[in-house]
Formats: sequence, C-alpha cells, structure tokens
Amino acid sequence: MPAYRSRLPQTDGGIFLTDGGLETTLIFRDGLTLPEFAAFDLLKTDAGTRTLEKYFTTYVEMAVRYGAGMILAGPTWRANRDWGRKLGYSAGALADANRKAIELVQGIRERFATQDRPIVIGGDIGPRGDGYVPSALMTAAEAADYHAVQIATLAATDADMVTAWTLNYVEEAIGVATAAKSLGMPAAISFTVETDGKLPTGQTLREAIEQTDEATGAFPVYYMINCAHPTHFSRSLTPGGPWLDRIRGLRANASTRSHAELNDAPELDDGDPIDLGRRCRDMQQTLRRLSVIGGCCGTDERHVEELCKAFLS
Repeated sequence: MPAYRSRLPQTDGGIFLTDGGLETTLIFRDGLTLPEFAAFDLLKTDAGTRTLEKYFTTYVEMAVRYGAGMILAGPTWRANRDWGRKLGYSAGALADANRKAIELVQGIRERFATQDRPIVIGGDIGPRGDGYVPSALMTAAEAADYHAVQIATLAATDADMVTAWTLNYVEEAIGVATAAKSLGMPAAISFTVETDGKLPTGQTLREAIEQTDEATGAFPVYYMINCAHPTHFSRSLTPGGPWLDRIRGLRANASTRSHAELNDAPELDDGDPIDLGRRCRDMQQTLRRLSVIGGCCGTDERHVEELCKAFLS
C-alpha cells in the first residue's frame, strides 16, 4: 500500500534526490535503443527490467550514502495513450506497463527504505505531445480527460504521488492537476522553459504557476522546473511573491544548449557536473523551499553526486 500518499515527507524539509536523465543515459551511455524515447518499453523483457533496476538502484544507494531522502519514480513518462499507441500497446498492455513500473521501484524501496530514510514512490506523467515543443494542444478539460486514464492506473498502485514532467503549456498542467485531484492522487507539476526562462508558449513561469493554482484551488503539492539549465531560468526567478515558495524542486539539464540545439545534436553534451551542482545550490537563495534535486537530459550519477556534495556536504 502507499506509504506517504496522505503526507509527502519532502514537504517537511530536508533534501530528497531524484535520478538523472534516464533516457539519455540509456541511449548515449548504455547504447540502448528507445523507440519514441520510451523507457517503459524496456519492461517487456527481463533484461530490460534488470537494466532499469540497476539504473534506479545506483541513485538509491547514493541517497543512502549522503543521508538524503529519495523520490523514486517508475519510468512511465511516455506511458500514456498516444505514445503507447505509437509503440503498439493496447490499453490493457499499457496499464500493465504502468503497474509493472511501480512494482519495480516499490521492490527497490522495500530493500532500502527505513523510518529515517524515506523513499517516496512516484509515477511519472509526460506530455501528450512533444516535451520540447507545445503540440497536441488541448484545453484544460481535454487534458484532464486524457491524463485521468494513466493517473487512475497509478492511483491503484503503491505510488504515493504523480509528477508531471516537461509540461510546456499551462492548460495541460491544469488538466493533470484536475485529474489527479479527482482521483485523490497528490501531484507535483514540473514546467520546462526555454533559454529566456519562459515556457515555449512565451508565458512566464510565474504566470503559469499562478494560473494553475487559480484554476485548481492550488491543488499541486508543489511545482518544479526540469529539462532546462540553471542559466536559462535563474534570472527569471526574481525575489518577491509567494509563487516562488511553490517551487520545491529542480531537475536541470547538463547542457546550456537550447531545446532546439539539443534536439539536433548527434552527441550527448554532458556539461560540467561540478558547475551544475553549484548553480543549483545557489538557487536556494531565491527558492527558499527547495528540497527535491536531481538531473534531466544529459545528466547521470556524476551530476547527481555533485548535487549531493553541493547540498549535503
């Protein structure tokens, strides 16, 4: 059964790790092929499942070494209807994949969690369309209907929460939060921004957070920023206003390149792990409630360990 669904420990302070860039690690470091960038597809074989277990265990062991909590989320970012259909999954097979993803990370939690070392199980929610470019645009009501299917499946597992990653327009964020609210599932919303610190639609991060809160009764437990480098958004986080206290997490890209540049790059840009750790730590001056840290595209255990050193040493 869920351990923390009624109260998420990362909201009480302390530092909680996430993993790094799952898909980029699997593709560029492990040499795997991920059709449609879908890590959940590995769950269909025993070998793929062992690969994912090894990957996630690396980060849990790091959290143990540094005395941090852990947000351990199943690899379900692409496991929604449209992406599943592209991969040939029926509705039933897709639901099974979501459940298997949570069972995988739940098994890891059982091995490592203690009362003093909480491990929160999450289900990842990804955008219906592209993570970099606003596409497959929906109204908030349409997005709620669309994402409710996956969230309902995850709500029936041991997952403590869901987190929506790389959302790039506000209506989809409102839809995810609305669906999660209707299903009694705690939800975090993570927006991605361009090099100017704004969503790809041109909306400011502040406007997106405030609009989502207004539309949902401030249902999201907290907000995050992911799939962008700190140099892209640090200047847009000007002090002042309660909206900054709603941001509790960062999962930064390794590279300073734009989304368009990353999309066209034939090789991985893994940036400077030490610099990334320091830049994320400096965000604490503005984001006073920052408690969830990890990596996104191009990052791996080197980057997350530098985050640990910067925040916990």
